[in-house]
Amino acid sequence: AVVVFAYYLLITAVLIWAERRVVARMQSRLGPNRVGPFGILQTLVDGAKMFFKEDITPGMVNRIIYNVAPVIGVVAGFLVIAVIPIGGEVTLFGETFTLVVADLSIGVLWILALGSIHVYSVFLAGWASNSPYPLLGGIRSSAQMISYEIAQGLAVASVIIYTGSLRVSDIVAGQSGPGVIDGVPAWYAIPLFPAFLVFVVGMVAEAGRPPFDLAEAEGELVGGFNTEYSGMRFGMFMLAEFMSVVTMSAIVVTLFLGGPAGPTFGLPDSVAWILPILWFFLKMVGFIFFFILLRGALPRYRYDRLMNLGWKILIPVALVWTMVTATFVL
Repeated sequence: AVVVFAYYLLITAVLIWAERRVVARMQSRLGPNRVGPFGILQTLVDGAKMFFKEDITPGMVNRIIYNVAPVIGVVAGFLVIAVIPIGGEVTLFGETFTLVVADLSIGVLWILALGSIHVYSVFLAGWASNSPYPLLGGIRSSAQMISYEIAQGLAVASVIIYTGSLRVSDIVAGQSGPGVIDGVPAWYAIPLFPAFLVFVVGMVAEAGRPPFDLAEAEGELVGGFNTEYSGMRFGMFMLAEFMSVVTMSAIVVTLFLGGPAGPTFGLPDSVAWILPILWFFLKMVGFIFFFILLRGALPRYRYDRLMNLGWKILIPVALVWTMVTATFVL
């Protein structure tokens, strides 16, 4: 558990630095370059700054909910990765185990449930602030969540039906080995391509990332749901957002791109155990890079257009494809 959580936390820290560098390069800027080589220690300095910065609590807030809201986001972000394997089987001290915290029999439902709980963090922050703009941001997150969560759940249902199991290890195992066509991997993204596209759009919205960061929308809502937050509590919201980029990348890789499954090139077991860890890491980094590119390339969606996208396109496509998948499997 400690290894897996430290692994994701380290990737999140690197992501915060990498995003600033990549977007700066896209916009012909330098990005952080003063603290450490290539500014790589800037994230550490920013974290320390937030930790020691004065933390102001406005007088009009509901203090209990105001303090609990950022914690919910961080805890839900950490717990969702408990069922995602970051590698294959490893033998240490004479014992063989898989690099996953908990291989639950309802692993996929665990992912969906905690993804829904994460929204409470945003909504309760807006509600507890007793301020107009945070409240609007919180209400937006609730309506937005319904519009993409239904489509996302249906996309995942296609995977469940195709695999015949809710266990994440079974989903990964179903995508290992050769595909139906020689030279093509057995990834579910190929036969379930429409569901894969729906899930990718939904995961960007669930992470609250541009172009779907409408609960923040600083051009319209000052700072959205976290307007009244400062210091470390604001830092926890920031950590939860970046953490969700990493976890959503890990989830889509696990459900649709085989997770840690990949070729071993006939290497002996003493060496081959590291390859699944490498495959999982490279696939996840690819999607993290995709998140960063979206931030630098696309303008923010208008709110009503996001709702139209969710209700009029994503949900019908996901529903039809779930029925097609069920018909095909039966």
